[in-house]
This record gives sequence, structure tokens and C-alpha cells, in this order.
Amino acid sequence: MKLGIKAVLAVTTVLAGTSMASAETLKEALAAAYASNPQLMAQRAALRATDEGVAAANAGFLPQVNGSGSFDRGARTIDDQGPGGGENVQDINSDAYSIQLNQNLFRGFQDRATRKQRLREADAGRAQLANIEQQVLLDAVTAYMNVLRDEAVVELNKNNVQVLERQLQASRDRFRVGEVTRTDVAQSEARLEGSKSTLLSAEATLAASRAQYQRVIGRPPSSLETPTEKPDLPLTMDEAIEIAIVESPNVEVARHNEDAARHSVNAAKGSLLPSVDLTYRYTHAEQIQNFGTLSFPIIADINSVNVQVSVPIFNGGLRHSNVRRAKQLRSQRRMEIHQAERVAQEQALVAWDNYRAAQGQILSNEAQVRANEIALEGVRQEAYVGSRTTLDVLNAEQELLNARVSLVRAQRDESVAAYSLVSSVGRLTARKIGLGVDLYDDRAYLEKVNGKFIGFGTEVK
Repeated sequence: MKLGIKAVLAVTTVLAGTSMASAETLKEALAAAYASNPQLMAQRAALRATDEGVAAANAGFLPQVNGSGSFDRGARTIDDQGPGGGENVQDINSDAYSIQLNQNLFRGFQDRATRKQRLREADAGRAQLANIEQQVLLDAVTAYMNVLRDEAVVELNKNNVQVLERQLQASRDRFRVGEVTRTDVAQSEARLEGSKSTLLSAEATLAASRAQYQRVIGRPPSSLETPTEKPDLPLTMDEAIEIAIVESPNVEVARHNEDAARHSVNAAKGSLLPSVDLTYRYTHAEQIQNFGTLSFPIIADINSVNVQVSVPIFNGGLRHSNVRRAKQLRSQRRMEIHQAERVAQEQALVAWDNYRAAQGQILSNEAQVRANEIALEGVRQEAYVGSRTTLDVLNAEQELLNARVSLVRAQRDESVAAYSLVSSVGRLTARKIGLGVDLYDDRAYLEKVNGKFIGFGTEVK
């Protein structure tokens, strides 16, 4: 019969085998991490910043409008030195304002290529967000199972200390009546002190695991419930590899980056083509003109339209170098796809083997626990009739403790390995595992800013 972590504790008579109704489940812990983990929140903000690249690229299709104005007020004094002349003061009063619109009509399709590049970069950002989400959820699973494991190890060691204390007392009682020697008492004392040292080490490990839990999930662990359900897993190793190559977020990131690099090449090539720009300018000017003692306003409205064609001829080879550089970058991105696929295959293989190994270790450790329980009972009975020494009993108790601790650790390893396998194939996300939380819409911000031309607000309702 397969024993759970709490069942192992029940064998030691330390904990009951059933969980409290208020116990926190793994699903609740994952939901808390999904909702509040700073690493995940930071990556969502990074994606929103990447989405702004699309909004910035849209600006290349739109006109640029600028306005200017000038207002002059003053006085000018003219001193006429001729006959009948004198000082003549004239007011300076002129106003002018203008508005100018610049619209690019053609730029070698650079704007279109740049916008497509930014869209693919945003897609890569979404895949990277999924990758971080998987890391956070796997960290949460690991932290949860570490606390369960270390709590069980602490309780096993506490129980062992209690057993050895009783064993020491029994040895002292038997020593007083001459049934055992001082050596037997010393052996019991040494084993008890060793168990106390092991307990202190186990408690320190538990404290570290609880700190890790609070860092990842955002709150200290309370009463944790041992998971009884496993995530959906690939049925075969080949299936795991096939899914990983298709759905791994790292592979998706590499593919989107390669697509973005392809559009970057097109944008670089566009710089070699002519550019056509339209400029419209409207100017309104008013000025008070003085003629002797007379003054009257002069008003002017000027409209101008200009079309400018610019043809690149030679700039020292910079544009051609940029094209070659973009092509090499795309070649790099292609190789990164192959690398990401190989890494995904490797991770799926390792995760599959680790999971199968953990399952096998549980079966072996369960058999080891049962055998050590029988052996300990036999050694105790033989020691009672004098055919076994105190050291034999102490060794048998230690072997049983080691077997139970190994079983607890193997059960933790199996759970973590199962979720690691899910992560390796790209399916450890809140949506794919059905976490039952309000899912973060990773496209909402892009949809908001894609057509937003004015405003500083960043909230997504």
C-alpha cells in the first residue's frame, strides 16, 4: 500500500492521517502565488512596456503636427536730424502663429516592417511571461512540498528523540539491576545526543523552507494538506518530447524573435529606397505698420504645401552594413530556435526520467520501511531474551528512521518531478492546469494602447 507523507507520520503516532478542514491546499497556494508573486508581476509590467513598442511603431503612419507662435510688443524711436525733424516714436506690434503638418507618404515600407517587428516582439514577450509564470508556479509547488517534507522529517526526528529517551531510561534501569553494562548506557546516551543534533538540523531546514514558501507564495505556511491529485501528465516519453517542442514557452520565444528579426531585415532594406514626405504649413501674421503719424494693420495668411523626395545615394556604406547586420541577427535567431528545441527535448527527457525514478524510489522505500519495522520488532524481542545487544536495537531504530525519512523525501520528489514534467512540456500555467483564478489577460493592454494616441494612463480595466 502506498503511503503519503502524513501517513508516514501516522505510523510514528505523531500526527493523524487525516487533514484538518482548514488546511491550505496546493491549489490555494498556487493561486496565491499567481496573484501576488513579485517576479510574475514584474514580468507582466515588462510585457506591457513591450506592447508600447507597437503603439510607438504606429506613430510612423500618422502625421506629425506642430504649432508655433510669436508676439512682439515694443517701441522704436527715430531721431530725424534734418530740417524740421525731431523724434518720432513708433509702436512695434506684431503677432504671428503657424501650424505645420508633416506626413510621410513613403519610406521604403519601413514603417510597416517595424510595426510587424514590434508585434512579433510583443508575442515573444507573452511567451516569456508564460515562461516566468511556469517558473513561479513550479517554485510554488517546490516550496509547498519542501515544507510538507521538512515538517514530516522534523516530526519523525522528534519521535525518534522520544523513543531514544525511553531507550536510555530503560538502559539505565537495566544497568542498575545488572542486566546491561555501562557501555550499553553510554551507547544509548550517545545515540540520543546524536538524534537531538539531527533534530536541530531538521528544524533549521524547515525554517529555511518556510521562508522560501513565504517568499514565493507571499504568506507564511499554515497547515498544509498533502496533495492527493496529480496533474495531467504525458503518457509516454515520446509524447512529452513532442509536446515540449511545440508548446515550450522558450521555443515560442525563440520563434517569435526569429520572426521579428525577419521584419527587421525588411526595415533595414527599406532605408535603401526613396522617401517621400508631404509638408503643409499655414501661417497667420498681423503687424501694425507706421507711416509717419499714420498707422494701419497688415494681415497676412500664408498656405504652403511641399512635397519632398529624398533618394539615398551614398552614406559611407552604413545602410548596407545595417542590412547585413540584420541578416546576421536573423541567422542567430534561427539557431536559437534549434537550441531552444534541443533544450526543450532535454528538459522533457530529464523530467520524465526523474519522475519515473521518483516513483520507483517510493516503491523501494515503502518496502524498506516495512522490512525495517519487522526487523526492529524482531531485534527488540531478541534483545529482551539476551540474544541481541543494546547497540543492535539502536541500529535497528536508526535504520527504520532513515527509511521513513527517505520515503518522505521520495514522496516530495515525486510530486515536484510530476509538476516539473508538466512545466517541461509548457503546460504549467494557470490556464492549462485549470487553477480556477481570475486569469491575467496578456493582450488587454496591447488592445488598449494599439489605437491610443493621447494620454498617459496605464490602467487596464
